[in-house]
Amino acid sequence: MSIKVEGLSKIYGHQKAVDSISFEAMPGKILGFLGPNGAGKSTTMRMLTGYLRPTSGKSSLGGYDTHLQSLEMRRILGYLPENTPLYTDMYVREFLAFVASTYQLSQPEIKVREVIERVGLGEEQHKKIAMLSKGYKQRVGLAQAIIHDPQILILDEPTTGLDPNQLSDIRELIKNLGSNKTVVLSTHIMQEVEALCDQVIIINKGKIVADSSLIDLKKQHKTDSLEDLFRMLTN
Repeated sequence: MSIKVEGLSKIYGHQKAVDSISFEAMPGKILGFLGPNGAGKSTTMRMLTGYLRPTSGKSSLGGYDTHLQSLEMRRILGYLPENTPLYTDMYVREFLAFVASTYQLSQPEIKVREVIERVGLGEEQHKKIAMLSKGYKQRVGLAQAIIHDPQILILDEPTTGLDPNQLSDIRELIKNLGSNKTVVLSTHIMQEVEALCDQVIIINKGKIVADSSLIDLKKQHKTDSLEDLFRMLTN
């Protein structure tokens, strides 16, 4: 199931946060969505997931129009926002059981057990979310995004707050998920893109300034450094 974006814009007053962008993300590939602070990354993610209505343009996930078929679209979508909203007074296992119930999953207990194992929350599952470190809260956020086995994943800064060991584990998980799902990954971390992404989009001041494979972008701009390429296109 693919993501298709056509002429998507978001305007606040006189400011164009996102300015008529178009792109496509395909199954089995991880799309890295890059840009400096304020470039329009999170605004784009929120429009794709139906949390924010665009000023103009349209987007579809798995063939479902983001706004006209919002409920059907959300059933196939897993979303990790930049600041994950969690019920911090709930225990980890309790919270994930609640999320499973909202999707009306069959065998929810098995799904909860599997996702806890998958994201490495085994030792933390009986703790209140409020007691977790930032990195483990991020794991809870990722667990709720994948518990219903969605075909499309949109991950906004998924490795924020992770230590190097956690980073390696979650990176491997995202890579495995990307082998048979459509994954859009928004991040500031260039090493993350190098390690995970097949396709790269760079957005600057609301406009897409690059959209290609990482290899082709480096060839086109005659550089081996993604960081140099990023600065070249966003300064």
